[in-house]
Amino acid sequence: MDMFRKGGRDDAEFEMKRAAPFLKLGIIAIGVLLVLLVMGLFLLRVTRIEPGHVGVQINLAGNQRGASEIPVRTGWVVYSPLSTEIIEFPTYVQTVKWTKDVNEGHPINEEMGFNSKEGMEIFVDVSLSYAIEAAKVPDFYVKYRVSDMDTFTHGILRDVVRNSLNEVASTYTVEDIYGEKKAEFLRKVQSQIEQKMAPVGVSVQQFGFIGAPRVPAVIAAAITAKAQAIQKSEQARNELATTQAEAAKKIAEAEGDAKSLVTRAQGEADANRIRQNSLTPQLLELRRIENSRALIDKWNGQLPTVEAGQGSGMILQLPKPQ
Repeated sequence: MDMFRKGGRDDAEFEMKRAAPFLKLGIIAIGVLLVLLVMGLFLLRVTRIEPGHVGVQINLAGNQRGASEIPVRTGWVVYSPLSTEIIEFPTYVQTVKWTKDVNEGHPINEEMGFNSKEGMEIFVDVSLSYAIEAAKVPDFYVKYRVSDMDTFTHGILRDVVRNSLNEVASTYTVEDIYGEKKAEFLRKVQSQIEQKMAPVGVSVQQFGFIGAPRVPAVIAAAITAKAQAIQKSEQARNELATTQAEAAKKIAEAEGDAKSLVTRAQGEADANRIRQNSLTPQLLELRRIENSRALIDKWNGQLPTVEAGQGSGMILQLPKPQ
């Protein structure tokens, strides 16, 4: 019995010794896999570029350090964080408002001020819509080195807008900006902003004032009074033109009636003249004969009778026509 037990232990030890190299290889393989997995977590990463965005690939090592000229499009991106960085930028239209109202935009006074041609200070609330062109996102990053769009919008872009307002306003009076030339002024400011931002791919979609520009109350009252005076003058001019037009119409109608009467009288005079010229002695005799014949045709053959009248008078009784 002891011999059988000893033989079993020897066989088990023999099998273990024979399997030991394979076990060591398995452990080594598992270790290598774990090392590779850990290295992969450090060497490779996956990110997703959402719709309405593009990514800029920043090369951190090698000869081509810096931003890649080709933007990364929408979708999944695999990269190594040791040698590459992906910065995501929005390409959809964004709208920013800079106002005095602390309940709109940031909870601070963000109104913009600029000076007119006379040096008068004007304050305005501004609305601006812009978008970054996908193809020029690398140029945008190289130019400004910002990945936070709020930093760009309320820093760099705001300064560009404020400078453009001052540059254009220096050629306009406060009355022009406040009044009828406001639309022209805004178009020129927007064009100025576009010229400065287009090279880096920022396109301005819309620019305008929110409400009316704010000027000193005395100036606003004077501009309003002048506008009302111009409006009343224009109204009076229109009323005068209407009165003159109505008078001219009546004169024309009177002249037409007078000409009509003259023409009618001239026609009657011409007709009478023609009738008089046509009354020859022969025609008159013919008319007399025709009238006598008509009387004869109407006579019934009875002779006129004489009746005694009151007093000594006599009454000649003509026959009654049949």
